[in-house]
Amino acid sequence: MDPEPKKGDDSPSNSCNSHGPLHPQSPFPDEVLEKVLSFVDSHKDRSSISLVRKDWYNAERWTRSKLFIGNCYAVSPEIVARRFRRIKSVTLKGKPRFSDFNLVPLDWGANVYPWLVMFAKVYPFLEELRLKRMTITDEGLELLAKSFPRFKALSLSSCDGFTENGLKAIASHCRNLTEINIQDSITEDVGGGWLSCFPENFSSLEILNFSILNGDVNFNDLERLVSRCKLLRVLKVNESITLDELQRLLVHGPRLTELGTGSFPQELTPRQYEDIETAFCNCRNLQVLSCLWEATSVYLPLLYGACASLTFLNLSVAPLQSGEFAKFLAHCPNLRCLWVIDTVEDKGLEAVGLSCPLLEELRVYPADPDDRDHRDGVTELGFLAVSRGCPKLHYVLYFCRRMTNAAVVTIVQNCPNFTHFRLCIMTPRQPDYLTNEPMDEAFGAVVKTCTKIKRLSVSGLLTDQTFEYIGQYAKDLETLSVAFAGSSDWGMQCIMEGCPKLRKLEIRDCPFGDAALLSGREKYERIRSLWMSACRVTMKGCKLLARESPRLNVEVIREEGGNEDQALKVYLYRSVAGPRKDAPPFVLTL
Repeated sequence: MDPEPKKGDDSPSNSCNSHGPLHPQSPFPDEVLEKVLSFVDSHKDRSSISLVRKDWYNAERWTRSKLFIGNCYAVSPEIVARRFRRIKSVTLKGKPRFSDFNLVPLDWGANVYPWLVMFAKVYPFLEELRLKRMTITDEGLELLAKSFPRFKALSLSSCDGFTENGLKAIASHCRNLTEINIQDSITEDVGGGWLSCFPENFSSLEILNFSILNGDVNFNDLERLVSRCKLLRVLKVNESITLDELQRLLVHGPRLTELGTGSFPQELTPRQYEDIETAFCNCRNLQVLSCLWEATSVYLPLLYGACASLTFLNLSVAPLQSGEFAKFLAHCPNLRCLWVIDTVEDKGLEAVGLSCPLLEELRVYPADPDDRDHRDGVTELGFLAVSRGCPKLHYVLYFCRRMTNAAVVTIVQNCPNFTHFRLCIMTPRQPDYLTNEPMDEAFGAVVKTCTKIKRLSVSGLLTDQTFEYIGQYAKDLETLSVAFAGSSDWGMQCIMEGCPKLRKLEIRDCPFGDAALLSGREKYERIRSLWMSACRVTMKGCKLLARESPRLNVEVIREEGGNEDQALKVYLYRSVAGPRKDAPPFVLTL
């Protein structure tokens, strides 16, 4: 274990190669500057501070304890270790977001192991590791478990590569663990045997989430663990846990503020029904409720007693019908965030508008995204109803079968404070179904009316006019997702010439070619990443961009039998570490 570095060591081996201008005399004593920086938590603000002058740069790197890396290939573990020596918390992201849609091969990369090896050498006091779209193997989890005696929190979101054995290592060796949070990760048959590996005197857990794991759980092991952890405030179990077992867990968890239930389909005796209902009534601190696998109208009333204080309700795995959904919402007057499946239909969303005046975030997911002939689900009518009753709405993800320009215009007039507007019309290139016109004016209204928009997803039949609107009006836009849209290269060029704060651009199945790609050559070094797939980009265009932009990593994902001249999947990102060393054979780095 390395000793903690001395503050005065500013040798090249412990600092970055670039910093702000050199000023021989600081207007602030070091102690004052470091005290001020201790109150700055935002990684963006701290990065800006480090660019002001050399003494601020040094003070910032010595006082930083939390590290956020939005792309694990934008920098190397060695560069990070040289610059920051007192890191206790790391957030690290890996694969492009389109990996969620199976557009990125599983063995593409983003293995966290080299990072863990470096962390073990220079950050012996590491306490938190939060990974998203990374590969972490059992070997990596074991290294993590044995290298950091003060380790407290592990969060794995959309990660892959591990099994139950890796989780057993964490449970066995991390004696100070307060959080283990496994979300949306790609695992196969990871059971609950690891829950028995916590020592008998272990009692520090505050957050336990294994809802995504699909293996069976030994309930006795889980109950003993929950009963020991008196400070537990987040508990999310998987669907192997029955309602009767959940009731026993709730008795041990009076402090719970977040609960992910197990599965609902089971026969209950009148006594069991009463006991479960009482257990939920006693959950007076509950603010977040999720999962509810296969919940039905028979058992939803069991939850009513816990609904009054809910601010977040996640029903994204509960295919409720509109009637039972409306009755449920009537007991949730304080909701700020709601996730549902489109089985609630427009009638259900009308109930949202009537019952949830404080709502700020709404996500409506499709019950079956691959069923193109499905005529149910939600339409513009449901969205309009929500906008009329929820004026504080500022985040929406809305999968629907149809939409109109006029509806979107009205929606953003009702809710002009949108910062995230993600409208997904599920049939590609679907026009306004009433006028048969493109949906250009809809998204034009979004960017003209919602001046604080930061994230935008566009869909439907769209011409270059939409992108002219976005480039002209979306001055705070940071993330743009585009699919099956545009008329020519000009559309993408409008985005590149406008949108000064753009950080992430995701494009698929659009008629954008080399001219569009090369139009952003000056902007790419200021954004985090660009993804283009199934567009009209060629290898020649990619090579030209790579030659003219040495600070960019331009990667082409090759497919067996594909056209050698076409670049069907392109991922480019800025990096101070150069080309990555672990690219598989199907990834060509230019």
